[in-house]
Amino acid sequence: MAATPLVELHDVTKRYGAGPLVLDRVSLAVQPGDFISLIGPSGCGKSTLLRLIAGLSPVSGGTLHVDGRTPEQAAAELAFVFQEPTLLPWLTVAKNVGLPQQLRGLSATDRAATSRRVLDLVRLGDRSAAYPRQLSGGQKMRVSIARALSLSPKILLLDEPFGALDEMTREHLNEELLAIRQQQAWTAFFVTHSVAEAVFLSNRIVVMAASPGRIHTEITVPLAYPRTAATRLSRDYHDLVAEVSRILRSVESAAA
Repeated sequence: MAATPLVELHDVTKRYGAGPLVLDRVSLAVQPGDFISLIGPSGCGKSTLLRLIAGLSPVSGGTLHVDGRTPEQAAAELAFVFQEPTLLPWLTVAKNVGLPQQLRGLSATDRAATSRRVLDLVRLGDRSAAYPRQLSGGQKMRVSIARALSLSPKILLLDEPFGALDEMTREHLNEELLAIRQQQAWTAFFVTHSVAEAVFLSNRIVVMAASPGRIHTEITVPLAYPRTAATRLSRDYHDLVAEVSRILRSVESAAA
């Protein structure tokens, strides 16, 4: 028997006010441990879909369940990593990481212990006393990921977290993200415009079409985990990048 989905969307639609449909009849079942990448042309609703799963915006139609509940009821099990790190410049790295825990009422002792643990996980334990202005772009994004992981989420939602970084930093953080996932076993939804990034990270890729946003194709990625820099040199990886790129080009051409 198939496992019960951790996240299940059935005919989900979304529109804002009297505006046009942003998402149209999106159905998707996501199992515990899946790494789902969402790719597609701009305006196809990728980020909107993340916001619906996070409970930051209500669905207009259809049903969406997270661990058998509404997204609002399951909010404590989700963490969101946005495109920008959004760190508070007057707080140290450790205090930025501890902020969500503080908002949940954890003690200072517990916050400090958790911050140390997750900062070590993202290899920034030695930068806990630094301020955001003293960090590189990649380090700021690591802090943002550590802040999300401090909540011990079942589901991690990432909205183009590495889009503004150079290619080498991006590839390195992709590898680190998968290494962390191997230790913590959360389920991920990852929005990206990079086909190569989607193939490297995911076990499933959802290609979305626009006007209105909808699922065009779902692709299973058969590459074995763990994935490393060597994965990017393999023929299977390159063949799959080419295939997904072809599908994405056809979706974009149809929308032109």
